[in-house]
Amino acid sequence: MIQFEEFELKNGLRFFVNVDKTTPFVAVNTLYNVGSKDESPERTGFAHLFEHLMFGGSKNIPSFDTPLQKVGGENNAFTTTDITNYYITLPANNLETAFWLESDRMLELAFSQKSLDVQKNVVCEEFKQRYLNRPYGDMWLLARPLAYKVHPYQWATIGKEISHIEKAKLSDVKEFFFSHYAPNNAVIAISGNVSLRTVKHLAKKWFGNIPRRDIAQRTYEKEPEQTEKRTLTVERDVPASSIFKAFHMCDQLHADFYATDLISDILSNGKSARLYQNLVQNQKLFSDINAYITGEIDEGLFIINGNLNPGITMDDAEKAIITELDKIREGFVFDYELQKVKNKYESTTILGEIDVLSKARALAYYANLGDVNLVNSRLKNYGDVSLIDVKRVSDKLFDEKNDSTVYYLAKNQN
Repeated sequence: MIQFEEFELKNGLRFFVNVDKTTPFVAVNTLYNVGSKDESPERTGFAHLFEHLMFGGSKNIPSFDTPLQKVGGENNAFTTTDITNYYITLPANNLETAFWLESDRMLELAFSQKSLDVQKNVVCEEFKQRYLNRPYGDMWLLARPLAYKVHPYQWATIGKEISHIEKAKLSDVKEFFFSHYAPNNAVIAISGNVSLRTVKHLAKKWFGNIPRRDIAQRTYEKEPEQTEKRTLTVERDVPASSIFKAFHMCDQLHADFYATDLISDILSNGKSARLYQNLVQNQKLFSDINAYITGEIDEGLFIINGNLNPGITMDDAEKAIITELDKIREGFVFDYELQKVKNKYESTTILGEIDVLSKARALAYYANLGDVNLVNSRLKNYGDVSLIDVKRVSDKLFDEKNDSTVYYLAKNQN
């Protein structure tokens, strides 16, 4: 159980505070409600680019890392399709340093052509290394637009193509910042050896005078229901052929989200899970295979991805996967299997409540999602999933019409 208090400043910035007197540290998590789904289709990759720019200096502070390191702090960030998240851990007696730094870059960045050029180069190199020059790296670039035809989840967080980043102008960057980075579009969660009184005082001191901003309204359309199986076949210079299946799933606030997540664990959570036992170890069709959910806020994807062993045809590999999915659809799931994955989720969650950063991140995430109390009630929601739920959800989830598959063929094989 994560105990917390919350308050809101007049500019709309919300704070969530977990007091933990057992640690000498504090974690400060600042979440902005902006991700790659907030980008224009003709100008993608900006949310991720901003994650980099936010470390390049703000209006009054030329270097973000240096003052933080001087007080024994660490920081990092990540961007998803839905959010951009910045986090700091440091000794609790230096909490004000974190507030000073985060408030200044929320106020305004030190926009400069030099900083933009540097970070554009960094992001472009990241694009090449992760997606173009790495074996199987472009799998997501192929799968997303196959599964999504309307929703902006159709492009990866890093962007559709490098040219969108290369062409980014300083005026574009400023427009994006002032349209999305604002106190009324952010959540700050703190966990550690602090007092609520101190946090309130520092919040008003450092964030209270930052003005509210007009936030760009989200205008994207809901992805329509898929009505037929979609496939894409490509050939690449990779060591083994691979199959990548994507099934549309419910959004994260839907009651069926918990059953969907547990189904992925039943299929692929360790070497005792079904896909590994049956398709890797027993039938030796795959060298490795995984199932997981993307876990996005809007309707996401349930993924199954496996690399075929030499001599195995794509047709045989796909039939074997479908056989495993049909078993679940038909109700062939044992109570001990479901209980095992529930227990694993519970232990992982409880262990996470020991770490101040994990608690701060969870509070910020669920507050932004719309129900901060899920930080505690999610355990019960997972625990309440029944075998009947697993059968009902999987029957719809694994319908052939809901399947988008990339056949990723190794050159000179199959």
